[in-house]
Amino acid sequence: MAFIDLAIFFVYMAVMLGVGYYFMHTNTGQDDYYVGGRSLGSWHIGLSVVATDVGGGFSVGLGGLGFAMGLSGSWMLFTGLLGAWLAAVFLIPVVRSNPAFEKFYTLPQIFQYLFDRKVGITAAIICFVGYLGFTSSQLLAGAKLASGTFPELELNTALWIMGAIAVIYTVLGGLKAVIYTDTVQWIILLAGFIFIGLPVSYFHVGGWEVIRETLPDEYFSLTNLTWQDLANWGITILPIWFVGMTLYQRIYASKDVKSAKKAWYIAGVFEWPIMAFMGVSLGVLAKVAFELDMIAVDKENMDPEMGLPILLSTVLPAGIMGLMMSAYFSAVLSTADSCLMAASGNLTTDIFGRWLKRKPDQYSMRLSQLFTLLIGVVALVVALQMTNVLDLMLYSYAFMVSGLLVPILAGLFWSMRSPLAALVAMVLGGSVTAGLSVWGKELPLGLDPNFFGVLASLAAFLLIFLVTKNKNQNKSPKVK
Repeated sequence: MAFIDLAIFFVYMAVMLGVGYYFMHTNTGQDDYYVGGRSLGSWHIGLSVVATDVGGGFSVGLGGLGFAMGLSGSWMLFTGLLGAWLAAVFLIPVVRSNPAFEKFYTLPQIFQYLFDRKVGITAAIICFVGYLGFTSSQLLAGAKLASGTFPELELNTALWIMGAIAVIYTVLGGLKAVIYTDTVQWIILLAGFIFIGLPVSYFHVGGWEVIRETLPDEYFSLTNLTWQDLANWGITILPIWFVGMTLYQRIYASKDVKSAKKAWYIAGVFEWPIMAFMGVSLGVLAKVAFELDMIAVDKENMDPEMGLPILLSTVLPAGIMGLMMSAYFSAVLSTADSCLMAASGNLTTDIFGRWLKRKPDQYSMRLSQLFTLLIGVVALVVALQMTNVLDLMLYSYAFMVSGLLVPILAGLFWSMRSPLAALVAMVLGGSVTAGLSVWGKELPLGLDPNFFGVLASLAAFLLIFLVTKNKNQNKSPKVK
């Protein structure tokens, strides 16, 4: 990489750290640090939502899907569009207009309100573990980009560098810094794809005729996937819009119901078709370059997720390379910082919240920053043990969905508020998914472990709710 590229990249990273430092001095308490003062507009929220949800992990993951299966990989983010719009129609009016939720910072606070404190604590633990894994996936995505761009840089070394930048920036800035910089970061990533990555890569591989001659027809089809692919993406990604704490933080941060709903509609369109097709298209171009031996890789042990960063490092000229890599790293930061904020909020608000209520706001905010730092270090250690970005992201998603989806829907929309049913459903759902994932065996019909986790959670919740409801009715005094 040329000196000018390094200069551009490090200037960009320095600016991001500077933004975090600026907001460290403007944040006055937890309201600013965790929910941005509850006064942010639709476009800032919407772009922050899509930057957080897609981010660097899905950017790298989409490139890997395009490399492996072609344009059909774009259907993964179609589930994101559906989830965003369903949440806008059904979830946001219930959450943002409820006076009981006006001072909330986290999703587990809603669980505690709907059920009891034990359920709230359990939800906090599930969210914490899920977002710890998701943070790790983003740091791993950044490390893969860095090691693909700098051949002399080992993956683990790149991981420590990316982790340090992401964690320090997030510790300093809080959610307000996260949301405002997400807007800029997303614009940079989008512009990088449209004006640099796609056209330069397209012409480098030789244009449309070469692309068609090099790859089989299924790479240009939207049906090159199984129904299991679509079902597994759907059960993992779509429900996260109802249980993702980073998304609840942005609902709280919106000015009102109308602006929050508009933000979610904006986010859905940017996920699919815009980001989905750009990501997989770059992966397809990387596959063409791979087949034509235009990139220097070990064909026997090629990681599909490395195809895109290696292609970009090969085809982009000096100066442009630094801009494109800054765009990708900005996407990584935009998701990693949000996930760190979510996990930190779980510890500060849901687990240590009672103790911190007796402390001054500045003290609570400084402790929040300490928690964010510690979580970031743990996320780095987890990332060092993993090799696949998309797998780590989907495992994290699945663990949260299978544990939290059924109780939150039952409590918010159907007034089925049995604490025991919620507690058992959360523990059983998350445990089944985690156990089947670790087991690693082929499951019936090729379905994702999350299917079985959600079904187990639903069965347990309904059974216990009905049993306890009947017992309570039998104990009620009869009117003569």
